[in-house]
Amino acid sequence: MYRKFSADNIFNGFEFAHNQVLITDAVGVIVDLVTENEAGDGVEKLNGILCPGFINAHCHLELSHMKGLVPKNTGIVDFVLQVINKRHAEEVQILSAIEIAEKEMLQNGIVAVGDICNNTLSITQKNKGRLQYHNFIETSGFVPEFAKNRFDKSLMYLQEYKKNAKGQSSTINPHAPYSVSPELFGMINNFPDNNLITIHNQETAAENYFFEKSVGDFCRLYEQMGTDISVFKPTGKSSLQNWLPYFTKAQSIILVHNVFTSESDLLFTKIQTLNCKMQFFFCLCANANIYISNTLPDVNMLMQHTDNIILGTDSLASNDQLSILEEIKTLQNNFKNLDLTILLKWATSNGSKALQMDNKLGSFKKGKQPGIVLLEGAEALRINNNTLAKRIL
Repeated sequence: MYRKFSADNIFNGFEFAHNQVLITDAVGVIVDLVTENEAGDGVEKLNGILCPGFINAHCHLELSHMKGLVPKNTGIVDFVLQVINKRHAEEVQILSAIEIAEKEMLQNGIVAVGDICNNTLSITQKNKGRLQYHNFIETSGFVPEFAKNRFDKSLMYLQEYKKNAKGQSSTINPHAPYSVSPELFGMINNFPDNNLITIHNQETAAENYFFEKSVGDFCRLYEQMGTDISVFKPTGKSSLQNWLPYFTKAQSIILVHNVFTSESDLLFTKIQTLNCKMQFFFCLCANANIYISNTLPDVNMLMQHTDNIILGTDSLASNDQLSILEEIKTLQNNFKNLDLTILLKWATSNGSKALQMDNKLGSFKKGKQPGIVLLEGAEALRINNNTLAKRIL
């Protein structure tokens, strides 16, 4: 049994395909994309834009119970402190919030998630198979002497995910440059088969100030956390140019946020690409950036240096919703030159490539099962604030 779909416009994961019909089997595997004349009878005609399911490349599902707990515009240091102090809750509350958050992503057209994990509480929900996941097991520890203990704890979680999380991939990852010691970076880099890595990168100007001169708001963070940073010496280099050389293999690295990433930083990544055959993806979480510090990355500058841009929602601790469409709206409203082709590519084929799921997701290529989303209320290939995402398959 085949299903046939036509719409005002069809985005195939890379570009718009006009006057065509999408054909799938009963469970949504792509059979073909043909002209209207070739499609025959039984075509379901939909109003809006059809596109592959969205990829949420950066999320913290385990923080879903924190929705509304952290005030907006605190800045990253106070945001981090409040997450540390407020994230603890009864397990039943956390599990319920995880289930509700996943349902929200499903309804909003998301089909796959790059999920940050500091515990194993999300495994049960993920095993229901409603969405596909790559689990980024997060490790942190800025004091060198604690590196092995911190890494061993994350390794224990990794083993739990590999054993119990059905059909999901998992890797060990650094939290952020300001929370990982050189020793811990080395363990992450040297761990076998750790070929897909993510890191929170340059979310605030204070991150760069700290590595350049050991001044600014991060000194207050360590003081309030009781962390001894006497071994740290500033280098005069940006955050990215400090941490990136710790990675020396042909890895794929997703840099998240990039609000204060400079042109010189982007040129630095290109040198590393040549030296180590790395592949970099830059994940934008626009609504979280506005929530935390009311700032946005220089997207236009980023686009001048890379095509590997992807989208994430961050967590409900830093966002009002888990919706890639809402991320697209915010970017479109703040960067008028972004057309929908670019934004949908970031949300679909680019995201699936970054999470190494492009063999089955991200585009309407034959044999894939990418999910099908209808964007209702879009006009002239441009969405508006009233546009909705509806999951078709």
